[in-house]
Order: sequence, then C-alpha cells, then structure tokens
Amino acid sequence: LQGLGYKKLVTTPHMMSDFYKNTPEIINNGLVKMRRVLKEEKIDIELEAAAEYYLDFDFEAKLKEGKLLTFGHNYVLFELSVMNAPDFLDRIMFDMKTNGYNPVLAHVERYPYWYNDLEQYEKLMDMGVLLQLNITSLGGQYGPVCKRIAKSLVDNNMIDFLGTDCHNLNYVEMLKIALTDPHLHKLLQSEKLLNARSETR
Repeated sequence: LQGLGYKKLVTTPHMMSDFYKNTPEIINNGLVKMRRVLKEEKIDIELEAAAEYYLDFDFEAKLKEGKLLTFGHNYVLFELSVMNAPDFLDRIMFDMKTNGYNPVLAHVERYPYWYNDLEQYEKLMDMGVLLQLNITSLGGQYGPVCKRIAKSLVDNNMIDFLGTDCHNLNYVEMLKIALTDPHLHKLLQSEKLLNARSETR
C-alpha cells in the first residue's frame, strides 16, 4: 500500500455481535502491536484504528455506552445487511447524530435493495449520513452491477469517503486495477472527498 502512495491507514476491523466479536480493547491492542512491527520494519506509514460496526441488535447498546471507535472528526463507520434494508435506520442515525457521532455508511454501492432507487441515497444524505465507496468496486471486485452503481454514485457527486476494503493481498491487486478507472480519478480530483482533509487526520 505504501508503494501505491498511501501515507496513512485507518484500519476498521468488523464488529458484529454474533460473528466478529471484536472489542475496543482487542482492536487497540492490535494497533499497538502493528505500530511496533511497522517501526521494527522501518515502514514509514501512519496507522490508526477504528471499527466497522454492523447495525445488529447489539449496536444500540454500544451506542448508549458512548465508547464507539471513531476516526477523524468523530466519524463512525457502519454497515448494513446486504439482504434487507433496516426499518429503524432513521432512528439510529438520529441517535448517532445527537450523541455527537458522524455516521459513515460503508461500501454504499453494495446494497442491492437500493439499486433501482437513487432517491434512497439522497434520503441517507438528508439524514446526515456520509457515504463511503470501496475503490475495488470500481475495479470490478463485486461484479458489473455493483461497479455500475459505484460509478453512478460518483457521477452524482454522492461519495464522501473512499476505502480499500483490503482484507488480503488479492485486494491490493484489485486496487492496482482500479487505479486506471476514470471514475476514481474524477472522484480524487473533486473537492468532496473527506479522506485527505485535516478533520479526518
């Protein structure tokens, strides 16, 4: 990733109550270990850690505790089921905002129940939700339909954050493929992206 020009990484391990049973302690301990390795290997890259929260039955309890792992200006990365849109999303977003968090919806291009209704993305934005796009989707990682939606969201100036979704080295190869995509360059040249702004650092 450093070879691709990355100077800072924010890792966001999944938090899902019945599958990815991470905690802030587990993630922060992992951050300490990884920073130590980077120093030992003399890899000059800044590393931070947050989490990608799944909006499951336990998320509201985490929210009420007020101990969500954030990055930048109190941004909270969260994801939804890819099968069904939650009917409580507006309430949860309101609770997040009133508790001082700025919600960021992960891989917004991967929710098929919104594919035929652009207004759904506009409703998210009206609720104060920031939209994050996986770069690898522009490279075709998740198929042609997902790629089409990703490009449509870029064309409609709806994307606030870019992410790598880099789970292993195979994803790095997909990142390299996506680097040639004109929509990625269009987004990078826009003034909308929040990745590089001081408030996210």
